[in-house]
Amino acid sequence: MINALVADKDYKVTTTLIKASIVAALGGLLFGFDTAVIAGTTSSVKTLYSLSDWSMGFVVSSALIGTILGTLISAKPGDKWGRRDSLKILGFLFFISALGCALAWDFWSLSFFRFIGGIGVGGASVLGPMYIAEISPAKLRGRLVILFQYNVCLGILVAYLSNALIETMNLDVLHVQWRVMFAAECMPALLFIVMLYTIPRSPRWLVSVQKTAEAEQVLEKVGEVRVHEALEEIKASLKNVTKVTHEKLFQKKYFYPIFLGVAVAAFNQFSFVNGFLYYLNDTLNAIGASFGGKFQPVLIGVANVLAVTAALLTIDKIGRKDLLLIGSWGSAIPLALCAYIAWTRNLTELFPWGIAAFIFFFSFSQGAVIWVYISEVFPNKVRSKGQSLGSFTHWALAAIAAQLYPPIVASSHVGLSIPFIVGGLMMIIQFFVVWFFFIETKGVPLEQLERQMGVSSASK
Repeated sequence: MINALVADKDYKVTTTLIKASIVAALGGLLFGFDTAVIAGTTSSVKTLYSLSDWSMGFVVSSALIGTILGTLISAKPGDKWGRRDSLKILGFLFFISALGCALAWDFWSLSFFRFIGGIGVGGASVLGPMYIAEISPAKLRGRLVILFQYNVCLGILVAYLSNALIETMNLDVLHVQWRVMFAAECMPALLFIVMLYTIPRSPRWLVSVQKTAEAEQVLEKVGEVRVHEALEEIKASLKNVTKVTHEKLFQKKYFYPIFLGVAVAAFNQFSFVNGFLYYLNDTLNAIGASFGGKFQPVLIGVANVLAVTAALLTIDKIGRKDLLLIGSWGSAIPLALCAYIAWTRNLTELFPWGIAAFIFFFSFSQGAVIWVYISEVFPNKVRSKGQSLGSFTHWALAAIAAQLYPPIVASSHVGLSIPFIVGGLMMIIQFFVVWFFFIETKGVPLEQLERQMGVSSASK
């Protein structure tokens, strides 16, 4: 399929390139599964442990607190041990979290193991896209990095489907069912760990630690035709390479990439998308639409996967900026519909379709673009730190949304409409910010992007 889309002759699609991209993107599947699986457990956990709205919010947001920590601490091991080997550690964290949540004995133990899983999610959101971006030819980079987001969406769908199937097993809802839902993540976590041993290390990281010969071999394996030229470009962008890990991100010359990375991450969460995903079952039950029954969340998950599939096929044709512009209005309109339904309780049977439409346009645009864009706009010298900053922004706002969602919804008879109103307004604002200030990165080599933004240490 990808071969049919490739017309450029400066690279070739190899088995190593595809395999490495898919394996690294499996971290996204765990990311998505961990994000969505909680939706099927909130009601049981809240009842079993007699939790308030704020306490339930903490159980959910504890994972996001871990995610914030994961984004902050992943850059240094990513630079020291490499992107691939650091992902192995994250795989073990996913496994420990899934098993720990399944065996949790009280509110605090469940929150702790959710926190551990969050560290894995945060680290994967930094290192997974970074690894794929650094092994990918420029003309394929968007489609390959978006594999990470594709797997995030696939993981969400798998979690919703897994939860729905487990619900049909008629297990003890309070003491067994929710534990089985958490335990289901153990298998993909083990698969991720094993498969990481079969892919090469990032050529750009190898150059940064002066392993040039191995970097040259990897470049050839991943389909780079002009290996020597590509190697010299990387070396030039990593001038004074022994000081790469000590380069400060917060400098005036990096203001523009910092703005881009923070803005795309912030608007992603200003939509309130994670609040909707974490509490999807509760939100759908509150509206009372009957269509689909227990499989209503699966409808949203399918829309998610269809959208990111469309984005996978078009991101390197339409471009990052245009996708964000399309998605701004595509997200705002269904959010407005959901806000109206939640406020008036009219047209309730349209509510699941409204959320599905929002998720479709969100995943087609900002959901697909965020990790690609953040992995592209920061220069080689500070890419890991920039990726951490963008991911930190994303997850810090996600944690706030997850903590506030239950008390906001419970605040009044129209409380459920408030997140949809806020999300719709933010999507309209995003349209104008992207229109006036964002740069297009489609098809531009990473080192050339540095020169375009005026932050390159390489000579022209």
